[in-house]
Amino acid sequence: MAQDRPARRRAAHLGPEKRRPLILDSALQVYLAHGYRGTSMQAVADAAGVTKPVVYECFKNRDELLLALLSREETRLFDAVIAALPKMPSFEDVEALITQGLTAFLTAAIEAPDSWRVVFESSRTSESVVAKRVRAARDTVLGRLRDLVIMYLSTLDVEDTERKAPVLAELLASICESCGRMIVVNQLPWTPDDLATYVSRLMTLGVQRA
Repeated sequence: MAQDRPARRRAAHLGPEKRRPLILDSALQVYLAHGYRGTSMQAVADAAGVTKPVVYECFKNRDELLLALLSREETRLFDAVIAALPKMPSFEDVEALITQGLTAFLTAAIEAPDSWRVVFESSRTSESVVAKRVRAARDTVLGRLRDLVIMYLSTLDVEDTERKAPVLAELLASICESCGRMIVVNQLPWTPDDLATYVSRLMTLGVQRA
């Protein structure tokens, strides 16, 4: 009977601007538990302890909500990485440079594992607007990596740099993603520094001999 149902506690009126971060926090937990398809406006409302119209006051639809969530989590993750990288990279010790960058990335991922999982999970939903956003962001990163690779290969007097650079940039990006998944999702017994040092040594040996 209706009178036997527990009454939903009325949420304090905070207004959309103040409530958006709280809605995003709830959306994060729903998304991690149920993925893109299982994240509905109603599920987010239930997790936040508010009515569905309150969620719609903050975000007009699910895709807008999830894009805002992805943007926030990407910022949390990659801001920490960028802050740890040198402003002017030196290629005199490329192994140390890769180690520093990879260590920064893995440390940021460990400190914000949910942020990493959102980005990683989003890449699996190939038809969603969120997945398209992830791919677009990855393409931007690949472009920057290609520029750095071209600069580095030029110091080694490598032939056919323009053709080889995209391959090496893709390998670097994939290795970073794999390391993040291993240390955060699979929780392998490696520290960020140890894994970065080991992987960087393997990477630079291969590049210098290719």
